[in-house]
Amino acid sequence: MRVYGALMWSLGKVINTPEVLRVYIGSFWSEPLLIADNRRLFELEEQDLFQEIQNLPRNSALRKLNDLVKRARMVRVHAHILSRLRKEMPALFGKGHKKKQLISELPLLFARIQMEQHIPPGDFPDCARMQEQLLAQDLTRFPLLKPRLLDALEELLTRDIAALMPLLRREEGEAAPGVQGGAFEGARRGPFVEGAEEEEEEEEGEDEWVVTKDKAKYDEIFYGLCPMGGKLSGRQARGWMVGSKLPRSVLGRIWQLSDVDRDGMLDAEEFALAGHLIGAKLEGRGLPNDLPPRLVPPSKRRQKGSAE
Repeated sequence: MRVYGALMWSLGKVINTPEVLRVYIGSFWSEPLLIADNRRLFELEEQDLFQEIQNLPRNSALRKLNDLVKRARMVRVHAHILSRLRKEMPALFGKGHKKKQLISELPLLFARIQMEQHIPPGDFPDCARMQEQLLAQDLTRFPLLKPRLLDALEELLTRDIAALMPLLRREEGEAAPGVQGGAFEGARRGPFVEGAEEEEEEEEGEDEWVVTKDKAKYDEIFYGLCPMGGKLSGRQARGWMVGSKLPRSVLGRIWQLSDVDRDGMLDAEEFALAGHLIGAKLEGRGLPNDLPPRLVPPSKRRQKGSAE
């Protein structure tokens, strides 16, 4: 918590936003947790982080629109400031002295423009920085205010932007199903891909079962639990699964994914699948929403194909 507090304090001084930044806490490595006390916190933070990533495409258009509004308001303020400075400059003599006077009185100019044009103070640039930049500029070369362009800018801010908002909401509603069922769903399955080579093998053929390499290890545990009729009941498998010290909600999700045929029991292949998912979760990886083909036990694939 001391590290978290120090980080938030430092970020508050370097990031110029009124909102408090969200800092996600987690254990983002591929090794088992050394101390499991904060496992529940890490899992909740991980879910929030994935949700934030999932919402990025939906909020992209809105962020771009907000940036457009911010830039348009900055253009409006700069147009008034530069035009006013140009008008105050003399035509022939005393330009240097007048320039220094205008730059030193820039805060007063900001205040007058704010009152006359009813512009919020937050739209104005940093006064000290602008004074520094104006020292190297020829104020007589600044453009004068063009009412036609300024009216078009006001039209954009007051009417055009408002007309875009219903279109953004409609686009968000149409894009949401694709985000959940498309690319991001694949990204959530990504933690179970062992590497690029396995991805290529999977594309060539989905017959290779990811759990095969550890099947013998889990078979030894499975038969050591004395299955009845080749299957373990929930009560028989529960003790071994609880020994992983994973939260009950996670173990419940693993059981749901592993019980492929939904008979309330685990055969040797389903038990090996449960062991594989437990191992993946202990290493900090996620669980898929649905079993991808490479995790479905071979016998269950044949049963599914026969049923179809």
